[in-house]
Formats: sequence, C-alpha cells, structure tokens
Amino acid sequence: MGKILWLVIAGSLLFFLLGTAFAKDPSPPKKTPELLSQGKKIYEQTCSPCHGPKGDGKGPAGAVLKPAPTDFTKPSKEWPNTKGDPGKIFEVISKGIPNSGMVAWSQYSEKERWALAYTAIGFSSAPVKKAK
Repeated sequence: MGKILWLVIAGSLLFFLLGTAFAKDPSPPKKTPELLSQGKKIYEQTCSPCHGPKGDGKGPAGAVLKPAPTDFTKPSKEWPNTKGDPGKIFEVISKGIPNSGMVAWSQYSEKERWALAYTAIGFSSAPVKKAK
C-alpha cells in the first residue's frame, strides 16, 4: 500500500512539473484594425474611469486610487509593473495587481485582453532619445 501511495504522489508531481514546463505563454493574436477597435471600445467602458480617456492615468475614479493608475502616455518601458513587455501587460490585465486598484479582468476573453494590452501600448509615447 505504501509503494502505491508513493507512486501516486510521484506520478502526480511529475505530471504537474511536466505540465508546467511545457505550458505555453499566451501568444498574442495578430494586431488587426478589428482587434484594435474592439480594444478601444472595451478600454472606453472599462479602463478609462481610472486610466482616463487619454490613457494618462487621470480618470475620475483614478484620482482616489493609491497607487495611482499607470500613465500609459509615458514610454512603456517606464511603466512600473510591465516595463513595456506586452506579455506582462496582458498578465496584469488578466490577474490584476495586488494591493492596488487594478483588478483582474479575467471575465474578458483572452483575445479581448490582448486587445486591451494593444490599446494601452497605443497610448505610449516614444522614448526620448538622448542628445549626443
């Protein structure tokens, strides 16, 4: 009986580790005009109350949040939780940010969350190049 229990535990652990090792990161859908339009519509309904219609983090609900919502108009490399990484932006939209006003938006489909990620990135200004 003890050997069977060990086999079950070892098999479960192996199954978990292999499943985790081979799990794919979410791959983004192609950025199409339709997807961007969908992202803009969802952003206006869901995100702009905090992040503002211009993406500057100055929405009416965002004024009372601590920490303040991310200002998407800054270069995306400066965004505190994602540093411009589209996969991390998708993850923040999907899972939220603990101890902040950023909640998970997992009720949206994966494609819709990618549309939101693309929309957020679209507000970003280009990084300023240093003068030589």
